[in-house]
Amino acid sequence: MAKTKQTPAPGCAACEHETAKKICMNAEGLTSKGCPTIAYDDVLRQADQEYDQAAIREFAKQASRQEAECYANRHERPYVMQPTKTRIVEICEFAQKMKYRRLGLAFCAGLAKESAIVAEILEEHGFEVISVLCKAGRTAKERIGLEDSEKIYQGTEEAMCNPIFQAKLLNQAKTEFNILLGLCVGHDSIFFKYAEAPITVLAVKDRVTGHNPLAAIYLSNSYYRKIRQV
Repeated sequence: MAKTKQTPAPGCAACEHETAKKICMNAEGLTSKGCPTIAYDDVLRQADQEYDQAAIREFAKQASRQEAECYANRHERPYVMQPTKTRIVEICEFAQKMKYRRLGLAFCAGLAKESAIVAEILEEHGFEVISVLCKAGRTAKERIGLEDSEKIYQGTEEAMCNPIFQAKLLNQAKTEFNILLGLCVGHDSIFFKYAEAPITVLAVKDRVTGHNPLAAIYLSNSYYRKIRQV
């Protein structure tokens, strides 16, 4: 029996072409092995059909409008990108475009001060904020089978992060749009799974870089080469 030729898996991160010269950016652009724009037209058709749903179409339309509005003087020619809006401003403006009024804020207990400021900013923009920190409920880590040696503060009663509780509380409050602030790797994934409203991320946790995870990436070939050593 003849073997069918298998399409290479998408590998956009390995594409060496300049962004402006990629086939996904330019109809006359260049392609590479496993290029999804060329090799996965069936999946592309399926994906594009999802935008025929009114709610998805509106969400995507407003997101694209928000994307463009983050740059100033777009009428100038030649145009040079001029970014003008921070992430928190962008979140507020997008939520307003979608006519959301009740926002959920799921945050890490280690970013309690930051979350208080974020909630104030959101409220100043006219939103109602329902906020839940990760340790709410004080569920013991033993509940999921952790040993004392696996705790941060060994020899103590230590509450686990409970993203399912966070998500269910926001679901019950019928939030229209949820904002994540600093949840741990994995805990954020569980929140994504259980939350019913759409989610965006204001900031992710990185304990070493002051919650700026790209700092380690930028320095991975110089001062922080250690992250490349397995």
